[in-house]
Amino acid sequence: MRSLRRALTAATAVSLLALSVTACSDDGSTVRFGYISDYNGASLLAIAEKQGLWEKQGLTPEIKVFTNGPLQIQALGAGDLDFGYIGPGAMWLPATGKAKVVAINTLAYADRVIGRPGVRSIADLKGKKVGVPEGTSGDMVLNLALQKAGMTVKDIQKVPMDPATVVSAFVSGQIDGAGIWYPLIDNIKQKVPDLVELASTKEWPDSSFPTAFVGGTQVNEELTNKVIKVLQEANDWRAAHYEESITEAAALLKLDAAKVKADAANVKVMTTEDLVNKTKDGTVAKWLNSLGDFFVGTGQLKSKTDPATYYTGDLYTKAFTK
Repeated sequence: MRSLRRALTAATAVSLLALSVTACSDDGSTVRFGYISDYNGASLLAIAEKQGLWEKQGLTPEIKVFTNGPLQIQALGAGDLDFGYIGPGAMWLPATGKAKVVAINTLAYADRVIGRPGVRSIADLKGKKVGVPEGTSGDMVLNLALQKAGMTVKDIQKVPMDPATVVSAFVSGQIDGAGIWYPLIDNIKQKVPDLVELASTKEWPDSSFPTAFVGGTQVNEELTNKVIKVLQEANDWRAAHYEESITEAAALLKLDAAKVKADAANVKVMTTEDLVNKTKDGTVAKWLNSLGDFFVGTGQLKSKTDPATYYTGDLYTKAFTK
């Protein structure tokens, strides 16, 4: 958690993009929403703005870009955000009571362990410096890869750092490996084209890695219901207009659409009806329990937490209309 505290200073430098300047922050209609600069984190927010879905619910979004999920959960706890986005590697934080999962977003497979040229396997990282943003999906895939190789974090020199620093440290040769994700790996490849992908979440086909939208621990049901409706409608538009969703996300992220499309290739999109059914039949709970078992193994959780205590699946299903 020390890295989270150090990273708090980075939150002051986080960029703020107000999608509308007409709302008054004290009228209850402004929603402060965090996201990460990738297809998973940005696509629904971009779609909701373009399709007028916020206005439809009487809300005005004020969105902030963060470098990772744990920082957003910190901001939620500090009262600086109303909602945010996290990857699977940060799901241990809602499970410890730091936030509520209000909506499952996608299944993501963008996380990798990478090595510098000459590093050919996870075993080759033994005794070497490996940079990773702690508590994120980069940390998750690193732990998974070490377990698969019969190793632990004690076998490497784990160096906690924020995602941007992972990129610069890998490029400059300060670290030998990293637990990180696309599209940041594409940025690294521009400078180190012959880097080696040592492990990928795709190597665990029997596991699911859900991304999610989160809110604070004190749930305002009326506001949360409106936000869920926005996310659900945007989600179905994305499912029905996949190529256009890439264009919309690229516009928000100010990135070339080809880069966003490459990032989106690591994502499994589901319709809202599918997510509602998976909530009702226990599939979502199975995903979250599987992650819970993993986090108990890494020591991030003392014991597995019942997903019903931190996933507001009842609100998600109730908000859905065909």
